[in-house]
Formats: sequence, structure tokens, C-alpha cells
Amino acid sequence: MAISLRPVKPITDEELLQLSERNPGYQFERSAKGELIVTPTGSEGGRRETRLATQLDTWAQKDGRGVAFGSSTGFRLPDNSVYAPDASWVRRDRWIVLSAEEREGYAPLCPDAVFEVRSKSDTPQDLRAKMRVYLANGAKIGVLIDPYQQIIEIYRHDRAPETHAHPRTIGLDPELPAFVLDLALIFET
Repeated sequence: MAISLRPVKPITDEELLQLSERNPGYQFERSAKGELIVTPTGSEGGRRETRLATQLDTWAQKDGRGVAFGSSTGFRLPDNSVYAPDASWVRRDRWIVLSAEEREGYAPLCPDAVFEVRSKSDTPQDLRAKMRVYLANGAKIGVLIDPYQQIIEIYRHDRAPETHAHPRTIGLDPELPAFVLDLALIFET
């Protein structure tokens, strides 16, 4: 179950990083309103996230136009929230202009592509709200994967979400050219 806390004083990026380092197995995020969101990472969810991030990273290395990240990577979005998508991708031209210090902390940008895999502690409504936050902060595409219902929702600007039931694979052109996500690996129990 996710826990939402309203700290007495705003949590800084440095404090959020320290909380994450001191509490392995939990993911700490901060909403634009300053709420602290804490979610546990279960074994099955971690396995699915790894399979997703591995596919994205393999494609990104071959493609060369961007950099892929796993679920432990937090980003400080333009609205000052800090979110850690289960997997994400940033265009290389946006990544290389960041300073070394910005790359070591929460990179001050919203990824171009974000992925969330529903776990037992997530509600579909909360993840859909997160997708709207990502898009409002500059993401070009958001992919919500529900392994329990075997449904994929794809979010893009100024379009209704696309819903795909029981897909084995799904292409994510034009945002991620030639990237085909193998969902059988994620849905597999």
C-alpha cells in the first residue's frame, strides 16, 4: 500500500535522496504540493520493472538517440515534483546539456518517455493521475502497464489514452522509433 505524508516543512531534494538511500526497498517521491509518497517494491513488481527497463535500455543503446533509466531514477519535474518512473527514456541532446551535478542528483527534467508497471500497492487511478502529471510536465509518451488485467494504456499529448487488451507486443512509434515492447515477458508469471 502506498503511503502519502504531508511533512511539516518541505522535503528538499537532498533529504529525499537521503531517505531513499537509508530505506532500500521503498520508493520515495514528492508531489508538486510537497506530499511525500512512499511505496514498497515487491519482488514480482521488481522483476517486471527489470524486464521492462532491460528492453528499453537494449533498444536505447542500439538506437543511440537517448538514454534509458530504471525504477530507482528520480527526476525533478518542472512543477518541482520528484517522480521515479519504473522505466524512462530521455533524448540524448537533453541529457548531455545537464551538468555532472544535475546528473548525480534528481535530473531537472521530465523524461521524454515514461513507463509505469502496476503493482499490488498501486491503484489504476493513481497511476493514471501520474501519467497526466508526466504529460503536463513535458513527457511525449506515457505507458501504463497493468499485468493483472493485461492491459496497456498509452498516453500522448492532446489525445485520449489508447487502451490495448492482452497484447503480446506493442510498438511505440513515433516517440520511440522501432522500439517494440515485448509484453509477454512482463505478463509472464
